[in-house]
Amino acid sequence: MKKITKDDALANSQDVKQANLRVLRELFPEAFSEGHLDPKVLSELLPAGAIDEREEKYGLNWQGKRQARQLALTPSTGTLRPCPEESVDWDTTQNLMIEGDNLEVLKLLQKSYAGKVKLIYIDPPYNTGGDFVYPDRYDDNLATYLRYTGQMTDQGIKTSTNTESSGRFHTNWLNMMLPRLKVCKSLLRHDGVIAISIDDHELQHLRCLCDEVFGSENFIAVFVWERSRKNDAKLVSAGHDYVVVYANSLAHLNELNIKWREEKPGAREIWEHYLLLRDSLGEDDQAVETALQKWFSELPRSHPSKKWSRYKHVDKHGPWRDDNISWPGGGGPRYDVFHPLTNKPCAVPERGWVFSTPETMKKMISIGVVEFRQDHNDPPMRKSHIRPIDFEIADPFAIEADLVVGDGDEGQPDDELATQVRGTYFYKQAQVTAKYMRRLMGEKVFDNPKDHDELARLFDYMTAGDRSALICDFFAGSGSTGQSVWELNAKDSGTRRFILVQLPEPLDPASKEQNAAARFCDGIGKPRNLAELTKERLRRAQKILSEQQLMINSDLGFRVFKLDSSNISAWDPDRENIDQSLLDSMEHTKPGRSDDDLIYELLLKLGLDLCVPIQQRVVAGQVVHSIGAGTLIVCLATKIHRDDAEPIALGIVEWHKQLNPAGESTVVFRDSAFADDVAKTNLAAILQQYGLENVRSL
Repeated sequence: MKKITKDDALANSQDVKQANLRVLRELFPEAFSEGHLDPKVLSELLPAGAIDEREEKYGLNWQGKRQARQLALTPSTGTLRPCPEESVDWDTTQNLMIEGDNLEVLKLLQKSYAGKVKLIYIDPPYNTGGDFVYPDRYDDNLATYLRYTGQMTDQGIKTSTNTESSGRFHTNWLNMMLPRLKVCKSLLRHDGVIAISIDDHELQHLRCLCDEVFGSENFIAVFVWERSRKNDAKLVSAGHDYVVVYANSLAHLNELNIKWREEKPGAREIWEHYLLLRDSLGEDDQAVETALQKWFSELPRSHPSKKWSRYKHVDKHGPWRDDNISWPGGGGPRYDVFHPLTNKPCAVPERGWVFSTPETMKKMISIGVVEFRQDHNDPPMRKSHIRPIDFEIADPFAIEADLVVGDGDEGQPDDELATQVRGTYFYKQAQVTAKYMRRLMGEKVFDNPKDHDELARLFDYMTAGDRSALICDFFAGSGSTGQSVWELNAKDSGTRRFILVQLPEPLDPASKEQNAAARFCDGIGKPRNLAELTKERLRRAQKILSEQQLMINSDLGFRVFKLDSSNISAWDPDRENIDQSLLDSMEHTKPGRSDDDLIYELLLKLGLDLCVPIQQRVVAGQVVHSIGAGTLIVCLATKIHRDDAEPIALGIVEWHKQLNPAGESTVVFRDSAFADDVAKTNLAAILQQYGLENVRSL
């Protein structure tokens, strides 16, 4: 039975450097000599010019970049401690709200969530000067966080004033962002995407940073989010933010033929009104069309459906509008299409027909998606329906003669409506969000919160409608990302999950900007920090959604975890009292840590989901936990006598056969529980005899 020490893999987060070395060793074994990498041999194995040995290279450089890069590669020795009492629906929820320094938290999440996150959205601190919350330190980042939050005695870590006069205005911000972006990249799925809100101060630097971390070839777009108009500006009103978007692999998105589309705002209202007209007017297409056009004419200009009043025609498939029937760009096919009344060839569009062959055109005419005009002097129209039929879901320009076309209703989802590609500019007034947040919280406690409706729209768009997407925000702030995920699920019965991370940034009641937020925390009896505001916002949003009964069977909860030092004690002897140090080291776990603390640290270090089911059973009088259907079995009994070893081992073996008969398991005990080495050895031997080889002790 091997003991878990502070240097053990089970006591640390992912060691990225060692993982990189293993990959190189597997790919280029000949480049290693006596266990060490030979750069010269490696360069000979790669194409000429693959390794750039020039001293001067194109790129963004700044003081501290090398240390910041190394910081991303340094494993964390911390853990995440569960806080069920601060959570909502702890036993059933799949959502996470983690309080702590996001760099350390991201490192700890690497084993459990690598390659699982569909979308990362962050709204990091804008670099406008003033107090800079994330200290520019390159020693133990966990220790920095613990001192910063008052959990370790030291002179304390003070925030720096990051102004132009400090000479490090951009440097501090870049040193903060680089390691976080490098670590979070490992969490993204191969088809994942990251979106980052930013303003003018660091836009160009963020682009260079993302080019380096994600690759310039994976850049997708920069959205411009217009939020306000500043009438007091002297020259130009800069009331916008940007959202910079990169793919983890744009080539992979293209291979999957991923297309981002969103439902046209107002399309659903048109379809619902059409269904009402059908119910009242029956199969009379002309009567329904006349009534629909009357409805369009009476809509106010501000109504979202007014923009789509071209969907004023009606056939058996629903409202439709005329669309271009010519080949995009010109040079399309030219052939005769005969008018059904005059029996003469219709005029051919100047750019040629959109359908590549006469046979495909005939199929389109037969299913009723081509509408002829009064005579042959004008080309016919192509129909586009508000609820697209089968051929309209596919790219019409790719339709070939051998395409099999159904009747337009088979296999069509009931909620599939006309879609559009988003432009890179959108407007949502910041004042709308501010008023909503003031109503939700009872007073103004957040500065410039992001609009959860607009975020939900972006999330749905950038995940291509993936209803089970895992979405991560490690600058959670006001918690808008969490509410956005909930409301998306309410809209389409999705099962999306979120992971939010927020530093417990202290709120100063003496500060004019933070006074209201600090008083709010006092009013709800919580510590004065930003993470408490994030959690309270989520609780209030959850309460409203529950009362509205929008999500009766949906997940409206979140599990709270807090970053802390490892539960496993390091050997730190008192040189003046070695005897007492030896006695203290007999208990390998830190005092004051619960069984749950230990279990969740094991989950993290073994790479299991923090929301994985945990079962419990009494075996030979001792409580045993099974995590992930037997992937991890934990018994944290404080006393195991020699006579107890065999019945505990056999009970665990029997339970393992029921849960995970073919899979491997890690079995963990409390090291100090064993009365003597004989009991420990016997128990481990029995487990190993039945195939449970990986037996460890804390």
